[in-house]
Amino acid sequence: MKKGYLYIVLTAFLFSTMEIALKITVGRFNPIQLTFLRFMIGSIILFPLAIRSLRVRGYRLERVDLGFFALTGFICVVVSMVLYQMAIVYTKASIVAVLFSCNPVFVVVFAYFLLHEPITRYTVVSIGLSILGILWIIDPLNFSGSPAGIGLALLSALTFGLYGVTGRKRSQRYGGFALTCFSFLFGCLELLLLIYLTRIDAVAAFLTRNGLQVFADIPLFQGLALRSLPSLVYIGVFVTGLGYTFYFLGMEETSAATVSLVFFIKPMLAPLLALLVLHEPITANMAGGIMVIVAGSFISLIPALRTSRGQETIGEKRKV
Repeated sequence: MKKGYLYIVLTAFLFSTMEIALKITVGRFNPIQLTFLRFMIGSIILFPLAIRSLRVRGYRLERVDLGFFALTGFICVVVSMVLYQMAIVYTKASIVAVLFSCNPVFVVVFAYFLLHEPITRYTVVSIGLSILGILWIIDPLNFSGSPAGIGLALLSALTFGLYGVTGRKRSQRYGGFALTCFSFLFGCLELLLLIYLTRIDAVAAFLTRNGLQVFADIPLFQGLALRSLPSLVYIGVFVTGLGYTFYFLGMEETSAATVSLVFFIKPMLAPLLALLVLHEPITANMAGGIMVIVAGSFISLIPALRTSRGQETIGEKRKV
């Protein structure tokens, strides 16, 4: 159990540095290029653990599984993470970190409509507080930031929530390592196809004429330089690869409910790190919104944590 909490702390730290590391690379890489590179590196690191997970379960992948991974990879990497990367380009890293941490709220909503999971009073309160926290941070009446950045961050969190619910349908079959690894891998292959499409002269010219230069003639490995490699290695190996590895190891050692505390820690830790590294100020609105969102996240975890503790108590009694 102690090892599990160590994994949770490591995951929370790595995930809390994600937006900062990505913000530092703005201008060095094309946003779509960076998304492809970091998730390709992450899937390579997760691959051995994914194969081991499938062997332990005695499950062999079939053609229908490949289609499922293509769907989850598209939602996660091609849609959610590209939106996420674009959000970091347009607004502060700390704001993206806090808003993206609201994705568990969208998971609950999608789970209600797609999986017919019940919504409890805890969930209703959590959703209400999360919405209040978001509005507090954005401050619509006195907003001076980037509407595009806020919108992209929220869309990224929403689609990541959809990915989480879609993956939940078969997570028991594959295990977290395999589901994540192959979703990343297929998402990267799909993103690679899109990258090559943008390099067709007619397509690149069309995108440029319509003000979408960032999506035109996307480089793959061009622009990689010695000064940019440390950032890429940290983002790909540590944040994406090891971050998700520690996340699922923590889940194995504790429970899904307990490891989700990562999204309770991140909204508090990420803005502090952004203040120290990027000198992004923590305004009164930001501080107030963070506290409300954290409170909402914690309330949503109460039923699952109670169930998890009850199961641990039963297991300890059986051992005795």
